[in-house]
Amino acid sequence: MADIEPTRPRLWLRHETRTTECRAPLVPADARRLIEHGWDLAVEASPQRVFSDDDYAAVGCSISPAGSWVDTAADTLVLGLKELPRQPTALRHRHVYFGHAYKKQPGAARLLERFEEGGGALLDLEYLTADNGRRLAAFGYWAGYVGAALALLWCAGALRTPLRPGSKQALDAELRGIASATHPRVLVIGALGRSGQGALDAVRVAGATATGWDLAETARLDRAALLDHDVLVNTVLASGPIEPFVTTAQVERPAGRLSVVADVTCDIGAPFNALPIYDAPTSWDRPARQLRQDPPLAVIGIDNLPSLLPRESSTAFSADLTPQLLAFGTGAAPWNRCLQAYRDACRRAGITSGAPHA
Repeated sequence: MADIEPTRPRLWLRHETRTTECRAPLVPADARRLIEHGWDLAVEASPQRVFSDDDYAAVGCSISPAGSWVDTAADTLVLGLKELPRQPTALRHRHVYFGHAYKKQPGAARLLERFEEGGGALLDLEYLTADNGRRLAAFGYWAGYVGAALALLWCAGALRTPLRPGSKQALDAELRGIASATHPRVLVIGALGRSGQGALDAVRVAGATATGWDLAETARLDRAALLDHDVLVNTVLASGPIEPFVTTAQVERPAGRLSVVADVTCDIGAPFNALPIYDAPTSWDRPARQLRQDPPLAVIGIDNLPSLLPRESSTAFSADLTPQLLAFGTGAAPWNRCLQAYRDACRRAGITSGAPHA
């Protein structure tokens, strides 16, 4: 499989099949920029996307039926966010989205097999990185912001369910509403990263203060100090062995004052999971799962937190992604790194079987 070839492919923004996914990786204003640079851009109709079909049509995008990407030419670049539908079983396109398939997550091997069978390729957004390894487009800040906000609202008994997408202005009003009602002790792990900064900002809006831990503190983990907080917000995405922050034993044998864990990372099923205390994500309908009744301990583990602030998070993500899309097909190193990450994942899984489209 060659590196990304010099071309300006047709870009196809697909509809998200998950009903709670309201974000867009490319917003209408940035779609206009691509069109002005000579891109042919199709957008699938979507009833839940925060930007309407008319918003995209107004800037020059063609509108196509949901799911019609399967019938487009093989050299079309298909852009999305979350999981693909189960059909077709063989994937012949290059797909740009968060595949969650490189760390032995559930279903990862089968997804890679589908790409190999069809001759396509996964250009995973998590691996679109700069030379220093930093991700070039990420929802991390807003994931941290929403995760911390939900935990604080839960701790104050003010979390209204089911959750619905809204605006930062409305969420901030809820956070300010609990500022005088509770003064929880909050710990944010991963405080120096994007997600950690978002979490710290949400804590400040709520009128609370937070302790921030990062690599230095987790390298010599003081679990007693960790458990001496009411709220734990985890924003660490581990790429290697890590000592769990909270274990099942700590859940079963209460110690400290911890009452709610917001697992922003939500890395369930990965081999390096810092919070192996729950086995399935929570949902918008039931955002918090009670792990223990006496004393109470709940976990919030929603795997698309930024979708609860879809306009703000989409606009920020699209602003980061658009320059990278404009560089697609120009020999840009980030896309070739993306492609290499896919090759390496297939090789590790022992399923490389052909030469997918590049």
